[in-house]
Amino acid sequence: MNNIPSVDLADFLADDPSRKQKFVNEIGKAYEDIGFVALKNHFLSDQLVDNLYNEVKAFFALPLETKEKYEIEGLGGQRGYTSFGKEHAKGKKEGDLKEFWHFGQEASADANLTEEYPPNVSVNELKDFNATGMEAYRMLEKTGIYVLRALSLYIGLDEHYFDHWASNGNSILRPIHYPPIKEEPKGAVRAGAHGDINLITLLMGASTGGLQVQRKDGEWIDAIPQEDELVINVGDMLERHTNNKLRSTIHKVINPPKEQWGQPRYSIPFFMHPRSDMKLNCLEECISEENPKQYDDITAGDFLHQRLVEIGLIKK
Repeated sequence: MNNIPSVDLADFLADDPSRKQKFVNEIGKAYEDIGFVALKNHFLSDQLVDNLYNEVKAFFALPLETKEKYEIEGLGGQRGYTSFGKEHAKGKKEGDLKEFWHFGQEASADANLTEEYPPNVSVNELKDFNATGMEAYRMLEKTGIYVLRALSLYIGLDEHYFDHWASNGNSILRPIHYPPIKEEPKGAVRAGAHGDINLITLLMGASTGGLQVQRKDGEWIDAIPQEDELVINVGDMLERHTNNKLRSTIHKVINPPKEQWGQPRYSIPFFMHPRSDMKLNCLEECISEENPKQYDDITAGDFLHQRLVEIGLIKK
């Protein structure tokens, strides 16, 4: 396998049970094998994607002192702006070559959450930035819930098992700007080799190249979807919850060839998190004699905090 498998969400949404089952089997097998798929027929329209990229590019083009007004102390980078080189991959000292923004959940009135999410940060200079970001957030969240429904069926759970936990969950939409590279980087890459913390990640913007995924045999392969596809991968929370049945695969964003150093890169991942009180205990359906329970019990909130400390976004 030299590219990631491609799946079509229209199969899952079809009235034909055999097409629905086909999607369940394809995505389940892909997540057991490599932990990544490219997905077409998601809920983001081309117009919304264009609008979002225009807003994101306009924000990152603002002067640094303007952007720094939106870097909020004490939030561990959970909302607003995070400046260049702050975040690093777990176990790495060099900061990644990127700056980014975080949009977070705006919970519905009837969400009954056990915690309060911090409010989103409004950008005064760009009147459509926040509304466009949150519209994309909702469409990615909707896409993610359908993917989780398919995975529920694959594991042998009720189709709607994840609905409550993922709706109004602590998810993050993160537009990232990797600026042009001006000199040979000292040990830093655009994003170091890492696994994602959350349940699943839905990524816009991977078709420009740079994303690499590690196969089971240790080889790195390029993950290059079609332009209209999202890349969707399993995160550590889902790997843990499924007792390693579904794989959270190590991936990285490599620096481009030297002739492309002058070009910036933008990518927009949606990190789908559950509500913080969701128990990530290994599912009974995923424990067997051949695969005994691998992990201690923990909640999503505690697991997230532990990992944010490890990657440098929260100081101990």
